[in-house]
Amino acid sequence: MSLCFITQQIHPDAVTCLNDAGIRTRYATAPTMDAVIREVGDADAVITRDLGFSEDALEAAPNLKIISCHGSGTNRIAKAAAAARGVLVTNAPNTNSRSVAEMTIGLLLAVVRRICEADRAVREGNWEFRYTGPGLELHTRTLGLVGFGAIARHVAQIAGQGLGMKVMAWSPSVPADVFEAAGVTRADSLDDLLVASDVLSLHRPAQGSGRPTIDASALSRLKQGAILINTSRGGEVDGPALAEALKAGHLGGAGLDVMSPEPPLPDDPLLGAPNVVLTPHIGATTEQALRRMAMLCASQVQDVLAGRVPPHCL
Repeated sequence: MSLCFITQQIHPDAVTCLNDAGIRTRYATAPTMDAVIREVGDADAVITRDLGFSEDALEAAPNLKIISCHGSGTNRIAKAAAAARGVLVTNAPNTNSRSVAEMTIGLLLAVVRRICEADRAVREGNWEFRYTGPGLELHTRTLGLVGFGAIARHVAQIAGQGLGMKVMAWSPSVPADVFEAAGVTRADSLDDLLVASDVLSLHRPAQGSGRPTIDASALSRLKQGAILINTSRGGEVDGPALAEALKAGHLGGAGLDVMSPEPPLPDDPLLGAPNVVLTPHIGATTEQALRRMAMLCASQVQDVLAGRVPPHCL
């Protein structure tokens, strides 16, 4: 009987699905790569979340046929080493797009209306907080989207139709007719997007260059008082430069569901920066998205173990 090794908790319906198909399942005893390397053993398949799967883990799993990634990003999986060993790598694109988009809007509202600060003030007995500074109304403001994939398109729909924002986006790989169909203005360059945006929201996968898309120079191009939202990858933003822009008052605030590294180090300057809302990479963590991701992972594991080509093989 084939074995699927699971590095972190996934939706129980997917485990049931695998077991019903005659595939044994075993969880790592701890969500660490050391535990995975010790315990993966004779697994035929692996399902991994944000822990990824290292080259050392591959060496420890001689029977492995598939690494199924619970999400769209595979930057923590040793893909080249997997390819060299003939191990397929799959992902689960678009299964969490709506949830991440809703998280993006939630972070934006939390920043512009100072919701976290207001909650803390009430609990501390500071009802006078309501007089300490107004929030920002988003209606008619310009939302700039860096990238225009599935998540960004959901964000555009919610922000445009729901909040009445003007939406523009920059994505060199997306055809012009996609922007037109969505009613979104297409920016010719990242620089054009930066200077036009009241709110900048990041939705591109990691670019692999090791350099952040939004560095100190890019931050300086944003309008005075602009808001930055990042629900994509922490490495896409220069964290220290962002903290400095917030402290200097150039930016009006930031909402980050991703950081670099994760979790942040105790001395990360963003932890002490003003007007920033931080969440622990929970954009995709809804019941619905978690089930969709896990079920697609389980389906692709079944495909490979049955000799079929999975639909999302990288």
